[in-house]
Order: sequence, then structure tokens, then C-alpha cells
Amino acid sequence: MNLHQLRCFVEVTQELHFGRAAQNLGMMPSALGRHIRLLEESLGTQLLNRTTRSVTLTEDGEDLLREARKILGQIEKIRLQFRNRDRAKNSVLRIGAIDSASAGLMPLLISDFRKSHPETTIQLIEDKTVRLLPRLLSGSLDLAFVRPPETVNRGLEFMFLFNETAVVAVPEDHPLAHKPQVSVFDLANQSMIVPDRRSRPQSHDLTMNLFEEAGLEACVAQVAEEKHTIVNLVAASIGLAIVPRWTSRMAVSGVRYIPLLEGSDEMRKLPLAASWMRDSRDKVRDALLSTLRKQLASYARHA
Repeated sequence: MNLHQLRCFVEVTQELHFGRAAQNLGMMPSALGRHIRLLEESLGTQLLNRTTRSVTLTEDGEDLLREARKILGQIEKIRLQFRNRDRAKNSVLRIGAIDSASAGLMPLLISDFRKSHPETTIQLIEDKTVRLLPRLLSGSLDLAFVRPPETVNRGLEFMFLFNETAVVAVPEDHPLAHKPQVSVFDLANQSMIVPDRRSRPQSHDLTMNLFEEAGLEACVAQVAEEKHTIVNLVAASIGLAIVPRWTSRMAVSGVRYIPLLEGSDEMRKLPLAASWMRDSRDKVRDALLSTLRKQLASYARHA
């Protein structure tokens, strides 16, 4: 029996669903199931009743859950105690951010924060939401700026910030390139480059839902995972792409960014949220969140 197995067990008992629990932990369901089996073998008892339709706790499972929560709570208390000691000495803040937030929000926020906290070192890690949230849970990040997921892990706190505005990236020699704005109907029959839904579900769905809402079908010419790859594909005239406006800060020659005409607000925009470990205390992180709250209206105008 080890702490990781206990964390896996507690997560399964919270969700009562191996798929959702595995997603919250950033694991494959098969790996999660293996950890639960190893835990049961080490204790010599069955902890969960599993069928194709449900997961329930056995009597021994209920007993272990009470003890596991106490153990994990104590471990977290010790971790935070020593972490805060180290923080007081070194004042390092580890922040994760999705690419558009790294390009747009983070330069503004870090600049404002350093005016009052010049001694703090900020380590910025750019990655996708699906990879940043597990790093928050593991303690390797203090704060992350992400797309809020459909299923929220109970161990994380989320603060909605604002919706990022979507624009259309087009090659500079494209017939639409000199229009002041475009509608989704202008994009009918245009080759589109869309993000991979497995890693960027909200960005992918934004494009597909825009077309569906207009009664059109998106002509998907290429699927790509990284924003800079998508923008470079646009520059190579592979197709057009609907991207967050902050993506325009990624310097790629041969691309223009055009506003979308008014339509469904929720379809045109992408939510951005700050996330951190629930019930955790961190003076440096909280100071940065205080700066964020004070300047939020200003940052939102740039999104």
C-alpha cells in the first residue's frame, strides 16, 4: 500500500466512476484499475463492488476511506507546512498557463505583480489544460490558467476570469484578408484547420458549434494540436482557423486576424479560469490572485 494508491482510491470513491476518476487524475482507466487492485491485494480485502453500470463501496472500503482521508489530510498539512517554509526563503511561484493566456494575460499580470513583489521569481510553464490540472493536483504547480473542464475535480478551486474573444486567422493573400470583419457564412466552403478535440475540446467545439449553429458544415482540411502549428498552417494557405484573439501575439508572418461578426456570444468566446488546490494556503500565490482581481476588468478588455 502506498500514498498514490490511496489517492486513487479516494478519487474513485468521490466519482464512483473509473473513467471520470482517471480523467481527474490524468491517468488511463486501466492504470487506475491496476492501482486499486494492488491496493486490495495488499490489504487482502475487496474495497469496491464493480459492475459495468456502477461502483459502490464495500464495508471494508468505507472503513478504509475514513482512514485514507485522515492520512492524506495529514500528508497535505505536512507538505504545505514545509512548502510555505521554502516559499518564505525562496519566493518562487510556479504558474501553468494555456498558450493564449501565456501570450496575452501572463505578460500583463506578471508585469503588474512585479511592481509590488519584485523579489518573487515566477516560473511559467505553458501547456494544455488536460496536462496542467494533474500538475496542480500533484503539487508541481501553484496556480494554473486553464479552460475550465466539464468535470471539475473536488480537490481544485476554480475562479472564472472572462471569455477570450475568437477571431479568424487567414493567409494575408486570401480574399477575406482585407475585410474588416467576417461572419461564419463567409467561412462556408472554406477549408478549416481545427484543434484536436482530445487535447483542446473547447477550442475544437467552438469552431464546430459555430458552423452547426448557422446550419452549415465545417470543411475540415487539417487537424492540429498546437496553436503555433495551426497558425503556421494558415500561413502556408492550408486553410483558415478560428483562434483566441491573443493568438495574434504569436508572431507568424503571412497571417491576418479578422474579427467575427456578432452572433452567439457563448459560441464566439472561450472561457478562461484560474485554478489552484482547494483549502491550500500560499501567501505569494494569494498576493498574485489579489493583483489579478484588482486588474481583471482591464485584462478582460484586452482578451
